[in-house]
Formats: sequence, C-alpha cells, structure tokens
Amino acid sequence: MTEVFDVITIGRVGVDLYPEQSGVSLAEVESFHKSLGGSPVNVAVAAARLGGEGLKVAAITKVGDDGFGPYVRAAMERFGVDTRWVGTDPVLRTPVVFCEIHPPDSFPLLFYREPKAPDMNIALEELELDAIRAARLFWTTGTGLSDEPSRTATIGALEARGGKSITVHDLDHRPMFWRDEDEAGELARAALAHATVAVGNQDEVAVAVGTRDPWEASEALLELGVELAVVKRGPEGVLARTRDQSIEVEPIRLEVVNGLGAGDAFGGALAHGLLVGDDLELVIRRANAAGALVASRLACADDMPFLPELEELAQGATR
Repeated sequence: MTEVFDVITIGRVGVDLYPEQSGVSLAEVESFHKSLGGSPVNVAVAAARLGGEGLKVAAITKVGDDGFGPYVRAAMERFGVDTRWVGTDPVLRTPVVFCEIHPPDSFPLLFYREPKAPDMNIALEELELDAIRAARLFWTTGTGLSDEPSRTATIGALEARGGKSITVHDLDHRPMFWRDEDEAGELARAALAHATVAVGNQDEVAVAVGTRDPWEASEALLELGVELAVVKRGPEGVLARTRDQSIEVEPIRLEVVNGLGAGDAFGGALAHGLLVGDDLELVIRRANAAGALVASRLACADDMPFLPELEELAQGATR
C-alpha cells in the first residue's frame, strides 16, 4: 500500500548564505551563515516544525553530487522532512544563494543556479504519482514551471492529483528564472487549473491574472477555479477569499531583520492550518504571524517558528 504523507512539496532547493553583517554590499561582507534554502523545501520545514512528530512531511527535489548534497539531506532530516525523494544529479551542482541584508525592505538575491539547477531536472517519470495522489496536501511552485523537465513534472503531478483538495500552487515568481513573462503567466494559469489553493504576493498574482489589485486579483484567481485565493500584501497585510468569505488581516509589525523567509513561513503555517482544519481566519492570522516572526530573524529554515510562539503572536495581534 502507498504510504500516506500529510504534506508533499516539490521544487527547488539550495544552500542559503546569509551575511552576518547587515546594511553592507556583498563586497563588504566578512562572514556568512549557512542555511537550508529553496521555497518549497522551506515550506515543508515550516509545516513539519508546526506539526511536530504527528505530521508526516516530505519534499521532492534534487541536489548535486557534491558536498552540499549531504548537507541538504541532513538538514531536511533534522527538521523532520523525509528525504526519500531527494535525488542526485551526477553532473550539476547544488545551488548556492547569496543575499544582502538592508532592512526593512531590501534583500537582493544572487542565485548560483547556472548552467542549470539539479532541481530543474526533476522528471515526470521519476515521480511516485500514487504518493502524490494520496498526500493530504500537495504544494507546487511557479519556479518549478520555469524550465524542463521540471515543468512537465510539475504539471503532470498536478494533473495526477485531479483537483484533489488540498492542492496548493504557490505562484512564487522569480523574474530571473524566466525568458518570457507572458509564458510565465500562461503556465501559472495552467497550474492553477489543477489547484484548489492559490498563494502569491501582489507582483506574483499580477503575472498570473494581470492585476496587482488584491480584490481584482483574488476574484480572477477564484474564477480560474481555485477554492481559496490568498494575496500577500506586504506592509498592508493579507487578503484571503473563498467564494463565500473574504478575510483581511492587518500586518504584524516586528523589527525586520531579513524578510526573505517570510513567505515560506507563511506557506508552512498555511499548509499546517488547512490540514488541521482550523477556522480560515485563524489559519490566515497564524500564517501572517509566522511570516512576521521569520522576517524578524536572520535565517529561514533554521528560524521557522514553533506553534506556541505562533499562537501567542497571533492572539496578541487580535487584541
């Protein structure tokens, strides 16, 4: 029988190198902190941490045959994420990502994913589609659509799900990964046709539906067939909509240290909350709190919140 996972994510992975000196350029940085990275893997880590040992979480990705490959696997396992579907490309190298830290809102990224990242070589024939169908929640990302064979694998996995709830497509748009923005929009809509939940910030939803306006964009996402549309509005908070309900959540204002992990923390908390079956407004409030907490910390995967601190911050924000 197929082993049933609560969460399976698919997509990119890498090693994040965060500068330990804030407010300076890479040319002036003296030391870095190494951390597990890659949005769908970080989402898996966040969900696993919130769910504890009771949540079975796995990530489908691929690393290089180099020293960073074992580091990625060990880090994932330490965070409670199953690594059975972490493949190894015999030629390509595990990606490395550098960033600069200029709080509160500037965190430039420098990706080393050339000539190609191993996670873009995930192939449809490598996937255990029965496990993907059986998972209680399946999470895909927009960057997984940016090149082949990952594009075919991502769409194929979504088609195999058959619109089963809960199927999340994180729009996760990185312009540097795309040669054609129009193609990015077309593929985003193709993925959303098989999803039940859409998540993205205002720039990302604009790629998919042509508008940054949260209300117009969320309406357009619902018209594409998803059951829940979540638009992250940065300093303006979050808008979440179903066909019957609209939820607006105000931002939680903590001192920003590094905003790069906020979206992944939000995603992990969203996944956890949807699985638990909590009231939707509570789910969005906790996800909002998770994003704020990680933005107030240096790292991403290493600094994902635990459920008690998330509940405390979310409750405090409603008083």
